[in-house]
Amino acid sequence: MAIRYRITKRTNTIASEKKEQFIMQAVNTGTVDLKRICEEISNECTLSIVDVVGVTTALGIKLQQHLEEGKIVDLGDVGKFKIGFKSTAANTAKELSPKRSIKKFHLNYQPSSSFKHRLKKAITVYKEGSRST
Repeated sequence: MAIRYRITKRTNTIASEKKEQFIMQAVNTGTVDLKRICEEISNECTLSIVDVVGVTTALGIKLQQHLEEGKIVDLGDVGKFKIGFKSTAANTAKELSPKRSIKKFHLNYQPSSSFKHRLKKAITVYKEGSRST
């Protein structure tokens, strides 16, 4: 399968000269939900869809639990997840406190090396409108 892209005109607001440039943007082709993934996995193995849903639900709960404990969660071929946050800067360390300084939390994802290799080598792209999938 190939990834669709489009070419978009953008203005570089960081540069001293605010000149227009063109970039390539990946275009998604829809969303796949957990139920569909569970059905597909169930069709490819001996587990029922209820079993697959149960395991993925438990995985989500355990993922959240371990991330909230500050652990990195390594899911093998999927990759690693860890919690990060955005905070404000201060002139002295004493001015920093979690309540005032942390603005929002986010999840960092690092694909496994096999996943990275596949992203680098095995994906093809095509221009939006040049063919349908």
